[in-house]
Amino acid sequence: MIDYEVLQRLSETLTSRRNADPSSSYTAQLLAKGPDSILKKIGEETAELIMAGKEGNRLHIVRESADVLFHMMVLLVHAGLSIDDVMVEMRRREGISGIEEKKARTVSK
Repeated sequence: MIDYEVLQRLSETLTSRRNADPSSSYTAQLLAKGPDSILKKIGEETAELIMAGKEGNRLHIVRESADVLFHMMVLLVHAGLSIDDVMVEMRRREGISGIEEKKARTVSK
C-alpha cells in the first residue's frame, strides 16, 4: 500500500526549503542553483536507476528510485508545483489506455 502521506510530508519539507539558507540544506542548495543543477541531478539519478535495473538488485532499484523521486519533487517545488499536481494527473489517467492517452497528448500539442 502506498503511504501517500510520506510524499505529502516530503513535499511540504521541500517547499519549506525554497527560501532556506543554501548552507543549511542540500535541497536549499539545489533550489538556489536553479533548474540546470536540478535537471542535471535528475539525469544522474535516472542513469543510476537504469544501471540498477540492468543489474537487477531489487534493493538498489528501490534506493535509486527513491533518489529519482526525491529529485523530481525538488524540480516540482522549483516550478511552484507539488506531488499533489502529479497525483491529479495520475488520477486523470487512471483507467485510460496508455495508447489512447498518448494519442490524446499528441493531438493536443
